[in-house]
Amino acid sequence: MWTGRFAQETDAGLRAFSESVSFDWRLYPHDIAGSLAHAAALHAASLLSAEELGQIEAGLGAIRDEIARGEFQWRTDLEDVHMNIESALTARIGAAGAKLHTARSRNDQVALDLRLYLRAEIDLIVEKLRAMQRALVGLAERHADAVLPGYTHLQRAQPVLFAHHLLAYVEMFERDIGRLGDGRRRLDVLPLGSGALAGSTINLDRALIAQKLGFPAVSQNSMDAVSDRDFAAEFLAAAALCGMHLSRLSEDVILWTTSEFAFLTLSDAFTTGSSLMPQKKNPDVAELTRGKTGRLYGNLLRLLTVLKGMPMTYNRDLQEDKEAVFDSVDTLKITLGVFAAMLGEARTETATMARAAADPNLLATDLADYLVLKGVPFRQAHEVIGKLVATCAQRGVGFPQLTLADFRAESGAFDEDVFAVLDLRRSLESRRNPGAPSPANVSAQLARWRDVLRAN
Repeated sequence: MWTGRFAQETDAGLRAFSESVSFDWRLYPHDIAGSLAHAAALHAASLLSAEELGQIEAGLGAIRDEIARGEFQWRTDLEDVHMNIESALTARIGAAGAKLHTARSRNDQVALDLRLYLRAEIDLIVEKLRAMQRALVGLAERHADAVLPGYTHLQRAQPVLFAHHLLAYVEMFERDIGRLGDGRRRLDVLPLGSGALAGSTINLDRALIAQKLGFPAVSQNSMDAVSDRDFAAEFLAAAALCGMHLSRLSEDVILWTTSEFAFLTLSDAFTTGSSLMPQKKNPDVAELTRGKTGRLYGNLLRLLTVLKGMPMTYNRDLQEDKEAVFDSVDTLKITLGVFAAMLGEARTETATMARAAADPNLLATDLADYLVLKGVPFRQAHEVIGKLVATCAQRGVGFPQLTLADFRAESGAFDEDVFAVLDLRRSLESRRNPGAPSPANVSAQLARWRDVLRAN
């Protein structure tokens, strides 16, 4: 590539240190697509004949098929995916192949390839997030009436429908889809034509290239275009947040499958055993997912650290962007796929949930609300119910076992109708505000999500 300037061969150690084809080879379909569009622009500028364009198109098509079959021989001495493909093309078709790099640099070439790659992978990840949402909605629909305790600080707090709990994660994943979509829109800009940093004196039709590659816009600053990796950092940030949501869901699954909770049973196909303890059935999918979130966080920090001190424009540090992106793409895709499949075969232990939800202390806030509706200030009502909770704990009973006299000993606002408050179904049905877990609200949300997922 640079033999005209250099008199010595590149050191073998440096070649091994600096090569990237061992990982960037996976950009090959996007590199070839970019080269085909670039060749069309060269032809439109009369820099390639129709015959040469045909040779390039046929040669690149053959190379693409050979790589797809696993028959292409990658050479680390050619450094990267770009030079491997260009070298193979020139060896096959001669002078026409040597003309292909006219008016472009590997700087704008790799910027293009990574944008094309991420654009395609974001679409695939969004499909997998939709499948994850479908799995959650499906599990919620199969147990639409199941009730369990909602928790704060991992302490039983108030009753909720199991479906409402699952739909919280559907909302989280919808935000992930939104963030990925936002990032996709920003990356959908053609950088090719920016050259190494200052464009080229050979002015190709960038709008033609953009049209052929499906870009709605072209970059407006050549220096920014070759050095910009904001789009990659945005993707990694969105991936990290998605990983955090998956990790939170994993923690719930891990807790629910313990003997202490016993709210959920996972299929044998998605659990593992112990090499020592025959009774064990471990939720490895959830545990591995929780662990892999650290990779997603690390990949984001890795790229941000690479970018933080880099002067304009392209610097070789940017070679470090791809492995982080590739790893996050792979991690998200495999995690979402196996997690959705696991949820599809999960069995909810509704009877165990119901026993836990029957804890009368879950209705303590309902009793405080009862007093508020009787005109008692909330802070005073809170204190009254706290004293009644202490009374129940001392006697080893629940609210239903208290007498009216017990209630009235703490507040004269209590009347016979207090016992109607101590009904789980009534408690849920009373939570009718938008976003609250009444059966009617949850049913409406399930219907809404069915429509959303059918449309997507």
